[in-house]
Parts: sequence; C-alpha cells; structure tokens
Amino acid sequence: MGIESKRQQRFAGVIQQDLAEIFLREGNIWLPGVMITVTRVRITSDLGIARVYLSFLPVKDPQEALEKIRHHANEVRYKLGTRIRNQTKNIPLLEFYVDDSNDYMEHMDKLFEGINKDKQSEDE
Repeated sequence: MGIESKRQQRFAGVIQQDLAEIFLREGNIWLPGVMITVTRVRITSDLGIARVYLSFLPVKDPQEALEKIRHHANEVRYKLGTRIRNQTKNIPLLEFYVDDSNDYMEHMDKLFEGINKDKQSEDE
C-alpha cells in the first residue's frame, strides 16, 4: 500500500477513535455480548476508502461476526459521518476486515515454544 502521509495517518486516527466509540456504544446491538475492537485503520491516498481492521472477543467465528458488521456498514458510516462531518468534505467508504494479528502472534509463540522445548531436550 506504500507509505501513508501525515494527513492519511491523522485522518485514520480520527476515524479509528470515532469508530471505537461507535462500536462501544452500538456494538452490543449488532453483536450482543461481543467486544469489538478497532485495531487499525488504513486510508487510501484520496481519503475515499477506510480499511478498518476489527477484532472480536469472545467469538468462535470472527468471519461471521465480520459479516454482521458489514451488514450494518451503511449505518456505521452514517454514524461516523455525523461525528466527522465538520472535519472533512467526504465521508470515506468503510471496508471491514478481521485483524488476525493476535492469531498470528499466538501461532508464532507456539512455534518458538516448540523450538525451545526441542533445544532443552537436546541439552539434557
């Protein structure tokens, strides 16, 4: 995607904070009993599309939770628009993705634990 400009980073930060508040207040309506965290927001250079990365706790199937959020994307965008309308001319389109970085970190931790166990058994 390339390097983001300061403007993109600042706008992404505003969107991330506002979406976090929206999900904190409204998320229980869309996904009862689920905590929705906005882990990262990436903005295209024209500020037209915001790629929003979400994590869901506790959820067995994050893709299903993501589909429910995508189903309400227009509502989320409208609520975002009411918050940032004085800061921008256009409200960006929202694209939602599951942030699987925690799963990746857990996988890497397990691999390292396995390597360390193998090394310890060799040393003994």
